[in-house]
Amino acid sequence: MRNLSLQTKIILLNMSLILFVTAVFGGIVTYNEIGDTKGNVGTRALETAIGISITPSIVEAMNDENPAAVIQPLAEYMRKQVGAEFIVVGNLEGIRYSHPDPTQIGKRMVGGDNDRALANAEFYTSEARGSLGPSLRGKAPIFDGNGNVVGLVSVGYLLDDIQEIIVGNVLEMLQFVLLVLAIGIIGSILLAKNIRKETMGLEPREIAAMYCDREALLSSIVEGVIAIDHRGKITEINQSAEKMIGLTQASINSDIADVIPQSKMTEALQSEKTIRNEEMLVGNKLLIINRTQITHEGQVVGVVSTFREKTDIQEVLETLSEIQQYSEGLRAQTHEYSNKLYAISGLLQLGQKNEAIDLIQRETRIHENQTKHMLDHIQDKKVQAILLGKMGKASENKVNLIIDENSSLEVLPKHFDIAKLIHILGNLIDNAIEEVAQQSKREVSFFVTDLGRDLVIEVEDTGRGIREEYMKDLFNLGFSTKLGKKDRGYGLAIVQQAVEELKGTFEVDSELDRGTVFTVFLPK
Repeated sequence: MRNLSLQTKIILLNMSLILFVTAVFGGIVTYNEIGDTKGNVGTRALETAIGISITPSIVEAMNDENPAAVIQPLAEYMRKQVGAEFIVVGNLEGIRYSHPDPTQIGKRMVGGDNDRALANAEFYTSEARGSLGPSLRGKAPIFDGNGNVVGLVSVGYLLDDIQEIIVGNVLEMLQFVLLVLAIGIIGSILLAKNIRKETMGLEPREIAAMYCDREALLSSIVEGVIAIDHRGKITEINQSAEKMIGLTQASINSDIADVIPQSKMTEALQSEKTIRNEEMLVGNKLLIINRTQITHEGQVVGVVSTFREKTDIQEVLETLSEIQQYSEGLRAQTHEYSNKLYAISGLLQLGQKNEAIDLIQRETRIHENQTKHMLDHIQDKKVQAILLGKMGKASENKVNLIIDENSSLEVLPKHFDIAKLIHILGNLIDNAIEEVAQQSKREVSFFVTDLGRDLVIEVEDTGRGIREEYMKDLFNLGFSTKLGKKDRGYGLAIVQQAVEELKGTFEVDSELDRGTVFTVFLPK
């Protein structure tokens, strides 16, 4: 049964149901038909017998010397009129005065069912085997003028004839049953085709598999997904959408205009234009939204909208930017050291050994003070890579990036994702470098330690400081103290999100015209 198509299953089920109902109905009707037919035939036989028993000529003939001469023609005439198999008139001893077979006249009636009429003067029907075979009989006593029983009348119909009548009636009913069965089969086929059309030719198992795949797909999508039907009712919300905009599955079948009035999804039902990368503020979150119509057979049946927080996209851009900056920083360092090697080579060729040695020793001291110290005290390779890139960027901007000599860091636990570390360290150091690049004192100090239960990161700059009124908005998305510049205000918002995802906290200490210190605490 599992491999049968939906159409075949529906047809088989309906045929089985119709056959079962028909069989039960036919059995009941046949049973009633047998009882009704026998009852009708018995009633006819009894009424005929009563009618003959009170016929004056029959009653008078019972006293004649030769009753059969009068009774036989009358009985045969009546038999042919009512269609009975036999009409037998007998005396008190059961001697026949009439019979369809004249040779049976004068002989005793057989069947043993005459006593109730002769002895008790009853009118009744009975079944018995007579000279012509098993029959259904109507018995009526014959009374004389004084009310005494002088004989009886027996009117009979053969049971075989009654069964033929029953079979004929059942066959007529069977034709009706076959017609109903044919109509049921045709209706089943049409119903199955209609269902198959509605399900786009898919079998239930295929629909179930697609449903499971869809649920798994929607759950795995990072973007939020909301779908509506042609009436603007929500039909689907995935888990990411629930988290981003605070919806639940209870919102299913709600009007999108009531749940998210600014979504513009109902407008997309009328417009054929596909919306890509549109910014929209939902609650306190800035989302990047895409909207696309859902069509079926050329008709718009709904709209699906996907969206992500702009900070998520900005994080990806920041990460790519960091990687690019590392590459550029390494390229700058390579170029710088190549120039220094050429200078040393030139001094040696000119015989200026002392000057070449001085240059080498000076570069060695710088390397020991910065890179070597950092590599000796900071063991985590990810943090080393980030800091090396930032040193190159600071050097390009003529900024002195100082790694605090008290810094110490072992290899970080696995839950410290490299992307989140890039967001935190990269944005804090970049902001500090950018802040001091135009100042007279261009220093950025970096300190990190994992002593104790937390990883502590501290970035200090010698910039202008942050005004008190800016502090409350410092980490808000889109807020920036750098006026006149577009696409600002994402760095610290991304830092805040990364710190929160790592279950950490941060502090800001700033003094005007002295600088700012950002401190991050991340539990190990």
